[in-house]
This record gives sequence, structure tokens and C-alpha cells, in this order.
Amino acid sequence: MTSPLPHHGLLADGTAPATPEALFARLDALGIEHTTHHHPPVFTVEEARDVRGDIPGGRSKNLFLRDKKGRMTLFSGPADLDVDLKRLAERIGARGRLSFASDERLMKYLGVVRGAVSPFAVINDAGRAAQVVLERSLLAHEPLNFHPLDNTMTTAIAAADLLRFLAAEEHAPEILSLA
Repeated sequence: MTSPLPHHGLLADGTAPATPEALFARLDALGIEHTTHHHPPVFTVEEARDVRGDIPGGRSKNLFLRDKKGRMTLFSGPADLDVDLKRLAERIGARGRLSFASDERLMKYLGVVRGAVSPFAVINDAGRAAQVVLERSLLAHEPLNFHPLDNTMTTAIAAADLLRFLAAEEHAPEILSLA
């Protein structure tokens, strides 16, 4: 297994990705309350389950995908959701099958490494290359927990505030039900 890219690299526009501190400043500027917990690095939903402890709220599964034509999708759903990529591709009108985006694409468009993917990463997608898709049932949880560009932290925000953040970053999500 190859190790993930280091926490540095450049975005598609040649700039450095936002830091968690820059994300927190953006949330503060939008008046979005957030709480962050620190923990050992996690790369999978299963690993996160082991380290999350008593952090309240909904857990998420976040996938950065691309279709055969290179269109990219950032999908977020409940951590326990079994995502059928074929069905998801049909629902979002993907051109061909969906596959996981490479480590290079993760850094180039979202500014994160494997294990740190979350809706917060759209702060780095100034070119709006990624479509955001949220599974409707995720939004029923309060608060929602996501990695803030770094898989050694988990940040909680209200579901309504997630939608407000995405709109402010010009990434209004498509919300659909896969369950």
C-alpha cells in the first residue's frame, strides 16, 4: 500500500491549500459555530469509529469520485451508508462509471490527502471543479462531524450551517436519498 501524500502540495491554480486555521477563520467570518476535537490520524470510517470516543453527533463517509469524462463529485453521507457507486452514478447523471479520484486529484482540487476528505475541502476548490452531493439522511444528524482538512481533527457544525458554508463557497449541494 502506498502512503498518502504529505500534507503539502499545490492546488490547480498553483496556490497552497487552506489550513484548518484558515477554515476555522472562514467559519467564524460566516458566523458558524464549530467545535473541534483532536485525535490520532484516521484514514477510514472504521479507524474513525475507534478513536472518536464520545464526540456527539452524526458521523460521515466522504468520497471524492470522478466519472469517465473527468467530472468530479464530492459525496458525503452517513458513515454507516453502503454506497452503491453504480446507483450513485445513475442518480447524479455521471458519464460512465464512478471511481475514486487519485491522490494527485485530491490535492490538486480539494487540497487534502486521503482520509481528510470532507465538504470543508471545497474551500480549496476555487475553480468549482467538484460537484457536492449530500445524502439526505446525513442532514438529520445534529451536529455533523467532518475532518477540517486534516484527519487528526474532527469539527462539529450544525447541518444548516454546513449548507450555509457550502452556499458561501459557491458549492450548493445536490441533496438526494440513496437509502
